[in-house]
Amino acid sequence: MHYSTIVIGDELLIGQVTDTNSGWIARHLTPFGWVPDGVQVVSDEADAITAAIDRAFAQSDVVLMTGGLGPTKDDITKATLCAYFGGEMRLDESVRENVDRIFARRGLTMNTLTAGQAMVPSSCRVLQNEVGTAPIMWFERDGKVLVSMPGVPHETQTMMERAVIPQLLRRFHSSDHLAFRNFVVVEVPESELALRLEDFERALPQGLHLAYLPNQGVVRLRLTGLANDGAWLEREMESQSARLVALLGDDLVATDDKPLAQIAGERLRERGLTLATAESCTGGNVAHEITLVAGSSDYFRGAVVAYANEVKRDVLGVDDDALMRYGAVSQPVVEQMVAGACRALHTDCAVATSGIAGPGGGTDEKPVGTVWIAVRCCDKTVSRCYRFAGGRSRVIDQATTRALIMLVKSLL
Repeated sequence: MHYSTIVIGDELLIGQVTDTNSGWIARHLTPFGWVPDGVQVVSDEADAITAAIDRAFAQSDVVLMTGGLGPTKDDITKATLCAYFGGEMRLDESVRENVDRIFARRGLTMNTLTAGQAMVPSSCRVLQNEVGTAPIMWFERDGKVLVSMPGVPHETQTMMERAVIPQLLRRFHSSDHLAFRNFVVVEVPESELALRLEDFERALPQGLHLAYLPNQGVVRLRLTGLANDGAWLEREMESQSARLVALLGDDLVATDDKPLAQIAGERLRERGLTLATAESCTGGNVAHEITLVAGSSDYFRGAVVAYANEVKRDVLGVDDDALMRYGAVSQPVVEQMVAGACRALHTDCAVATSGIAGPGGGTDEKPVGTVWIAVRCCDKTVSRCYRFAGGRSRVIDQATTRALIMLVKSLL
């Protein structure tokens, strides 16, 4: 099934807000074999919205629209859709009751603008928004469907999973069977990996294909299969997955599409190990990624953001001689930081970072983007120097990713 996405909002066009809904929708419909025909970002203007709908319906049977459903006067999506599909604006009692429940739960008082959320086009079928006041509206014409959803990512994503996707799958049922397998590979360039897997890909049976999703030292491989015979597809997916695992060897760190921090956390939990971080240039970002994983309190003890040399010395026990002789961005210092984190926070493992994120502070010997990373696990320490490109935030992101990669590999 093919679909198009329309994202509405002046704030998106001028870059004040970044569209995350269209990417989320694509990621969650792709496993069901749904193919995106395109994404349009349009302004809060009736003519722009109408033209976008015409373009979308010209190429797709399903249009998913987000945004423009707030209670303020600049949110005109409902009125525009009413004009497009016909009918009239009417009070929907179920929507009003839903808004009442949400406001009561939040301890808020409803005003006249919010009460207006219960007005919907008579030409739509309402899917109740369980986490917000803006209703989800389902329109049909000539066998085609448009679903209008709020622009708030939390609301769109929650209700896509709970209501919209299940109804779309029922409305556009397919007899084809779809299967996915995911594989996470680290520290192998995409081109090198493609050469290694060239014969494997060439020998894949019809209906199966391999996709590469590279990002900062990590390549996620997705093996996809589509066939009418579900039993045959399952056997082939298992067989080809086993072949792929053998070819990837020690470069494979997970057979599921998981964040690096989750992969590391599962290995720490399996081995009964604890973890701490000692961060300078990453400013706690490694710890942030680790604690985004539910249940990380099972193994993560805490972090020391040792930005100043005095903190490196007084809290982590880095000696003055190493700081003076080699500088804060050096192998001796980062290795003392990681040992100090284990000691101070009483953990089996630790990660440490020290570098120059920029835009200033670089030298000919240590240019901006130079980062030393150390990982210590069960009294064994490994360290490595990286030279990252890009602005400050990109250096921090890359250093965080590499630190997590080093941690995962240390736990093999």
